[in-house]
This record gives sequence, C-alpha cells and structure tokens, in this order.
Amino acid sequence: MSILYKSAFELARLIKAGELSSVRVVHFYLERIARFNSELNSVVALDEQAALVRAEEADKAAAAGEDWGPLHGVPLTIKDALATKGLVTVGGIPARAGQIPEMDAVAVSRYRAAGAIILGKTNVPFMSADLQSYNEVYGSTNNPWNVERTSGGSSGGAAASLAAGLTPLEVGSDIGGSIRIPAHFNGVFGHKPSYGIVSQQGHIPPGQSILSESDLSVVGPLGVCADDISQALDLLLGPNPVEARAWRIDLPPARFNHISELRVAVWADDAFCPVDHDIREAITEAGQSLAKAGAQVDFNVRPDFDVEANHRIYLHLLMSVMGAGMPDSVYQMACDVAATSDPDDHADALEQMRGIAMSHRDWSKEHEQRLKVRAAWDRFFEDYDVVLCPCAFTTAFPHDHSPNMAARRLQVNGEDRAYTDAMRWSGVTLNAGLPASVAPVGVSRDGLPIGVQIASAYLEDRTCLSVAKLLEQHHRAFVPPPGYED
Repeated sequence: MSILYKSAFELARLIKAGELSSVRVVHFYLERIARFNSELNSVVALDEQAALVRAEEADKAAAAGEDWGPLHGVPLTIKDALATKGLVTVGGIPARAGQIPEMDAVAVSRYRAAGAIILGKTNVPFMSADLQSYNEVYGSTNNPWNVERTSGGSSGGAAASLAAGLTPLEVGSDIGGSIRIPAHFNGVFGHKPSYGIVSQQGHIPPGQSILSESDLSVVGPLGVCADDISQALDLLLGPNPVEARAWRIDLPPARFNHISELRVAVWADDAFCPVDHDIREAITEAGQSLAKAGAQVDFNVRPDFDVEANHRIYLHLLMSVMGAGMPDSVYQMACDVAATSDPDDHADALEQMRGIAMSHRDWSKEHEQRLKVRAAWDRFFEDYDVVLCPCAFTTAFPHDHSPNMAARRLQVNGEDRAYTDAMRWSGVTLNAGLPASVAPVGVSRDGLPIGVQIASAYLEDRTCLSVAKLLEQHHRAFVPPPGYED
C-alpha cells in the first residue's frame, strides 16, 4: 500500500482499521527524510526514538479498538516557530539553539490530542521574519522544485517538506504571507485562518511566556490536499485554553451547496503590485476552469478601497507588532526617523519605521481604518463569495541572504522590484483578518509552481476551503516535484 502523498487523515483511518501500522508509517517518513533531506535541509530536528515508541503504542491501541482521534498514529513535522514539548525549538534564533520547551504550543497540543505523533521540526528564518527560510543555527532550506530557489518563509521548511513527501501534514503561521507564500512557492495547499480563531500561544516569537495573542498573526494548516487542510483547521480551531472555558467558535458553512451557486471574482493582477505574467495567466485559467464547471465568474474586479493606503496601514500595524520585541535603541531610532521624515514619502522602509514608532493613539486610529477596509470587503462579498488573487508577485526566487533586506531586489517581467513587494498581496487580505486558502493552479514556464490565494469574508473560512476543493477537482491537484514521485 502506497503511503507517499496520501492524506494524513486517510493514513489515520487505515491505521485505526489495522490496514496499516503506525510503525511502518514512521519508518517510511524517516526513510524519506534520510533520502532527500540532505539536498533540501527542510527538516532540522528529529525525535526518532520517541516517535517509534509512540507509534507502537498507537498500533496497540488500534488493535484494542481504541481511537485516539482523526490523526491516530500519524507522524508529522511541525514548523520550528511552534513550541514542542520535549523536542528542541529554536525559531531560527541562535540564542535559543538547543532549547527544549516544557510544554507544547496550543496548536501542537491540538494535533497531539487528535492522535498525531510529532516526528520532527521544519526550518524557519530568524524569528520567522523573512521570505526565505535560513538562519545561523540550521542554515538554508532549498525548494524541491529547484534547489537553487528559496522555499519561502517563514513556513518554508514546512511547505518544502510536504512537497518532497517528508511529512503528510504541517502547521504554519502567517503575519506577512508565511503560510501562503511558501504554499505557492512549493505547490502545496495551505490555509490562513480568519484572525482570532486559532490560538497563537506558544509561537516563538513572541515566546512561550507571552499570554497575549499578537495582532495580525494567525496559525493554520498546510497539506497536500484540500480535505487535509479543511479537517486540520477543525482540529486547530478554538481560542486559547483560558478563553475556551466560556466560548466556542462555530464557523458558518460554505456559502454554496453546488458550484452553480458559487460567485467568483478574479483579481489576477493590479498596478498596485504587478505580478509575473505566468502567475496572472495561471490565476485567470483557474477562474476559467471554475466557470466551465458552472460557477459564476467575473474577471478583473476588485473591492472598493484604496489598496495603497491599506498597504501603508498594514505596514504600520505589522511593524508595531514586530517592534514590540525590538531593543529600545531601535525604537528610538525609528522615532527619530519618523519625526524627521517627509510626510509625503511613502517608501516601504520609511513606513516600517513609522510603524515601529507608532503611539497607541495612532494605532487606535489605524485600527479603525483597518475595520473600514474590512467593511469594504464585506460589501464586496455581498456580490461575490470568494476572490481569486495572487499569493505573491513572483514564483520562488533564487536564494539571497544579503544582510540588508531593504536592498535586496527581485526581477519580475524584466523589471527590477523591491524585495518587500513580495508581501504586498499578502497584506491585501491579511490586514482585514480575512481567511485565505491556497491551492496550486499551475507551473511557470521555468518549471516553478504557482498557487492562488482564495479569500472570502471574515469568518467565512469554510467557503475558501470549499473553493480550494473545487479547484483541486476541476483544475489542478497537488503534483509532486520532479524526482520526488517515488
């Protein structure tokens, strides 16, 4: 029986039915990691013996008719930004090298409670703060479609491991595209939940001792099929343990029962952030596939708000989160830069400084503007159920670890572009807290995967996930990178 690229939830069903042993599945993934990880460096820590012991227990439990849950006996890896009890968690931070948490992040505990076995950890950038996954502790992660290219960040190790068949399921986090961009770069599925519906506690940064839930940031699943990310979200769903004493999250069902009822907007390109021609064409073709299958599809439509102003608000709010953990000297520098800058200068690097320096008074004003953007999205989603738009303006790009991120450049359609422009499409939906699923929709002319961001109204996660499933059925399913098919 083939294990490679099988649904994680189907593996659990087979294990519980006695048709497949958990021990065999653990050995399978350990062998895949031994075979391919040296060229990818996506899995950076393993817990082999503990995983095998737990797998034996899972098999005994299944034989006795016990059901641990939807992931009974399934080994999987975890993004190294999420704390794992008993297994080293570094978060790309040299000062944390070798540190072993005493408790799981909430998301990890929910996978474990569903019967999962934590096999290892996957690579991230320093503090999960880059579009590439590399750090001084573990080095750089390569893309299985082309090892000269990045796997993305910050969930780059997670997405590369899925694409290469080193794990059947993952969990990532996203404050600047960190689920969506790696899913797009590696040709896998992912889901960025609506803000606030999955607890972030135990994410590093900010750290295990931090009890607050960071603004903007979310935790969500990555997988190789639409069903897996949908079922995984159900496991992750819910507030932190203290708040869970009193309230639950009950997401509405998908807005449509049949594809003929589905209303799709396609926003494949925009002067706000022009995208690679191959990406635009792939997203347009995905919309055409849905139209052929019976959906109502409008092309070249967009919501009614100022995307440039929204981008500035997003950068301010993002950097207010990031800046909270920065040294006082950096904060003071940002204050000085913001105070002496030309108010008409909206360069991204300057807007980031303004975000670090932002007062709570100004944060409150910008939060109100963000909610008005969400209201504009809500009006848009009165006429449409989802919008298909880019995850990023480029496919996976060559490794560039030059220390000055602001000076890095990317080539798109023959044009020299700012490195941080790759976050622009992320902020379009993230700033309003919208849910967004990612599904693979094509391959570029140079053989790199292309994904689409499927966004819907706040808390309409199940609608996004249902459309990802339709694209999987009617347009394109997961395809392994060349050389990883067996």
